[in-house]
Amino acid sequence: MTTTLVLVFHPDLARSHANAALVRAAATVPGVTVIDMTATRSEGPNAFPDTAAQAALLLAADRIVLQFPLQWYSTPPLLKEWMDVVLTRMVYLAFDQEGRHLRGKPLMIAATAGNRASSYQRGGANLMPLRDLLAPLWATANRCGLVMAEPFLLYEADELTPAERDVAAADYLGALECWIASTALVEV
Repeated sequence: MTTTLVLVFHPDLARSHANAALVRAAATVPGVTVIDMTATRSEGPNAFPDTAAQAALLLAADRIVLQFPLQWYSTPPLLKEWMDVVLTRMVYLAFDQEGRHLRGKPLMIAATAGNRASSYQRGGANLMPLRDLLAPLWATANRCGLVMAEPFLLYEADELTPAERDVAAADYLGALECWIASTALVEV
């Protein structure tokens, strides 16, 4: 069985409704491991002091999902810190031992936004599509040799009714299962 690692970078998952619903859906998929990165971070100036352990998680997975709420048109600070210390180690400091093994791994972004989808279009309140705001992640994936999938984007995350959250979770589940099936390694 292939493995999928879902790293969740929500600042307070216990208070989330939409991201928590997505996490619950992802956790039902066989071979998926979900990690709440905020709950596992270290206190102090460096949230991820054991970069070797973080690198090992990525290398052990067949595919990676980064799940987070959009904050001020960007990722949460913890995700940026994680990329700075873990991916810098893997790609720039330990390329031969770690970074080169990232090449070809599939990566999916699962992002939630509080505003309506119509706000994320050219000329809308946010000036551009949400996918365009994720350009730094596409560039990072490219630099790391990761194969970026189309992102799973959920709008109005703060306003969804419980029934709408259930639909969103089912949509995420379907997107994950389809992506996993399309990227599954052929076992010999």
